[in-house]
Amino acid sequence: MAEQGQYPEYWEADVVLRDGRTGHLRPVSPADAEALQAFHMRQSQSSIYLRFFTYKAKLSGRELKRFTNVDYRDRVAFVITLGSEIVGIGRYDRLDDPTEAEVAFNISDEHQGRGIGSILLEHLAAAARENGIRRFSAEVLPENRKMLSVFADAGYEVRRAFDDGVIALDFDIDPTEKSRAVMEAREHRAEARSVADLLAPSSIAVIGASREWGSVGYQLMEHIVEGGFTGSVYAVNPEAFELAGMVSYGKISEIPEPVSLAVIAVPYDQVQCVAQECAAAGVKHLLVVSAGFDDGEAGLARQRRLVRYARANGMRVLGPASLGLINTRPEVSLNASMAPALPRRGVLGLFSQSAAIGVLLYAAAQRRRLGLSSTISAGNRADVSGNDVMQYWEDDAGTKVVGLYLESVGNPRKFSRIARRLATGKPVIVAKSDVTGLQLPPGHSVRLTQAPQGALDAMLRQSGVIRVATNEQLMDVAQIACSQPLPQGRGLAVLSNSAALGRVLADAAVPLDLDAVHLRIDLDLDRGQSVALPALREAVAKALADEAVHSAVVTLLPAPGLDNNAVAETLLDCAIEGGKPVVAVFTGIMDPSQLTEGILGSREQVPPEPAAEGEAAEPGLPAGLPCFASPGAAVSALAALVRYSEWAGREHGHYAEPAGVDTEAAQTFIDEQMSRVANTELLRLGPDETARLLDFYGISLLPSLPFRTEDEAVAAADQLGWPVVLKTMDEHLRHRLDLGGVRLNISSEQSLRSNISEMRTALEPYGRFELEVQSMAPSGQGCVLRAIEDPLLGPVLSFGIAGDAVNLLDDWAHGIPPLTSVDIADLVRTPRTSRRLFGYQGLPKVDVAALEDLIARVALLKDEHPEIALLEINPVLVSVQGVTVLSADIRLGNPQQRTDSARRALRD
Repeated sequence: MAEQGQYPEYWEADVVLRDGRTGHLRPVSPADAEALQAFHMRQSQSSIYLRFFTYKAKLSGRELKRFTNVDYRDRVAFVITLGSEIVGIGRYDRLDDPTEAEVAFNISDEHQGRGIGSILLEHLAAAARENGIRRFSAEVLPENRKMLSVFADAGYEVRRAFDDGVIALDFDIDPTEKSRAVMEAREHRAEARSVADLLAPSSIAVIGASREWGSVGYQLMEHIVEGGFTGSVYAVNPEAFELAGMVSYGKISEIPEPVSLAVIAVPYDQVQCVAQECAAAGVKHLLVVSAGFDDGEAGLARQRRLVRYARANGMRVLGPASLGLINTRPEVSLNASMAPALPRRGVLGLFSQSAAIGVLLYAAAQRRRLGLSSTISAGNRADVSGNDVMQYWEDDAGTKVVGLYLESVGNPRKFSRIARRLATGKPVIVAKSDVTGLQLPPGHSVRLTQAPQGALDAMLRQSGVIRVATNEQLMDVAQIACSQPLPQGRGLAVLSNSAALGRVLADAAVPLDLDAVHLRIDLDLDRGQSVALPALREAVAKALADEAVHSAVVTLLPAPGLDNNAVAETLLDCAIEGGKPVVAVFTGIMDPSQLTEGILGSREQVPPEPAAEGEAAEPGLPAGLPCFASPGAAVSALAALVRYSEWAGREHGHYAEPAGVDTEAAQTFIDEQMSRVANTELLRLGPDETARLLDFYGISLLPSLPFRTEDEAVAAADQLGWPVVLKTMDEHLRHRLDLGGVRLNISSEQSLRSNISEMRTALEPYGRFELEVQSMAPSGQGCVLRAIEDPLLGPVLSFGIAGDAVNLLDDWAHGIPPLTSVDIADLVRTPRTSRRLFGYQGLPKVDVAALEDLIARVALLKDEHPEIALLEINPVLVSVQGVTVLSADIRLGNPQQRTDSARRALRD
């Protein structure tokens, strides 16, 4: 929460407007008085009347002081600026009811229609909620239709009343499913538009273009021109009059038409100056190939300064240290990269960060004959990121498969949200190393994760992406996904002319959860090509005709007189006719010139999915045969697509909304406790405080009472009700029945007294501990729930079976809230030891539905309250008729601002 009167710098944000350009949003300050007056005087009489219900040519000194002096609690105002010019202002003023505030906006006439009002409303609502305000009201003239539409289209339940010629509006500002969907849709359109403009500029200026053969500027200019770019291309170099047969301009301001994209290839210490010249010339986007921003904090500071300046002036930045971008659409034909030639057109979109990884991906795609739709290298990823590019690919009909190599992750929560939506329609393949999120590549500036190992991978699985470890594995999966229909099941046909090779491949399919339902390993291909090819065609066609077969792998050793290309053409015909994926493996080839790996053939198309009624059908995948040199790589890639196809084809559930939750009361209680939190210290809630907070979310903590004497213990047991449990209050021993830290089912006073004496004796070797009695819970399976606030991932929820499974074997499942009902079901079933919940060794199945309800409540509690640094329930007993929470530990801390919130903002 912002301190009253103290400027809340963390409210500042760079935002993407509806047209894909950027602006800077920040709280107003007294220094804005002159700029606000200039803004007011630029407005038309009509706009001034609609805002103030009267006309005033100038704001008075008193009005300027009131509008620019706010306390950031009861009175808050935001401005959106382009350069030094204010283009929109929105404010709220708290009313007599402390939970309600009046809201008002004023948008520049020149910039209306760019979504500025809706962005201001989102940020005002977020600030208001932070300050305890739950409802907005406004008075709007009936003719002010644009402002009425801002409120109506925001996704809130707006109530209207007409009184004395004015429309009075009011609405609750707590995020709803509808308001979140509206925000995400607007964010999607704006960010997709910004990347679309970046990939399809109307004109390009290469700044730093050079006559020197082999220089970066020379190659960029050459590649853009020779790639056949359909727009205008200009060279900017103050030391050359002519470059590549074109007139060279000394400055970008001398170019006779507006420039859409500036490609910057100058020494890094000149980049900031060039960016300023581009801003003055009205350039939309910057592609910065210049490196040198990775020299520690000084380089990062230069990089941040560049991005802040560019965004504030409406420009997005790709880079620095970018390899460039490619768009193979014929109407664009753009190769603004270091790739020597425009690649063949295809359906694969590629995103990478560092130039080195970009080179590897591009080379691997070319080697495998994979056609590309577009590629983007983000370099240091200071601004344009994989999240932005996925927003574009979601709408791009020419991109059917998406591949990303991630060296760092700036906003995982947003990534998860976008990737889940994108992956429902297109395979998303993500390559990342095991240390992604744990350490940063040079030039990258994002938070590091402290989450349990596997949490980031769990987020990727939860989002439906296909996670691989290397760029080669990415291409393995991509070459099948780009050329074949998705497998519709696990049934696999294995065909081979080698019994040993066929059995090895069939065996390799088992741990990958593929079922080798059709095995033909006696193909005779040694009788000459004229006989072998028809026999091969017949065998494969028969296998694909089997309803139990969903895909086929044909793995072949070299046969005399048999040409691999002819074999591939035959198998491609079978795949097209059968409508099922076919993968070929050519093994045992010793001559490198004869190696067959990649896509062979591309003469027809795999039929697309049928379009819904009233929708235009999209083009299908270009047909080709995926060929591998390794059987293991082929079957692993195919298995990855089977898992993805199952994920894409199933129901994904709904976001859990448990009954009996009082979020507002919980937040009020947490705010009261936060006054006891000092700096980075954590505050551990006491038993009563813990029970009270959990109760706001419908979670009941089984009562327990500490005692000092045996008489107090008996009185506590009488109060709780017999039978009771006796346990130590030590956080480690209280769960250890084997070490004497717990004694169960004590049903009488005499038994309780003797157990107290025996427990103290048994625990003496470990020290002296306080004891407590607790109501006896129904017997059941012990489980552990743990939730933390991670600097990178935000809320992370972990689940496991209590005891050695989590303590020694690390058998956890992880999820990133918000969780759907399906996410929660997967979470419960992921740990290897979770079989104990479903009837293990003759034991009855426990009440899994009650466990899933508890997990939903804990996930919601953690998601809505980032102040909860740690929440651990250990154990929760799951019986055949419900769950019992025996112990809980909650610690509060000052939270960092999450990387994804209910307001649109670019990553800082």
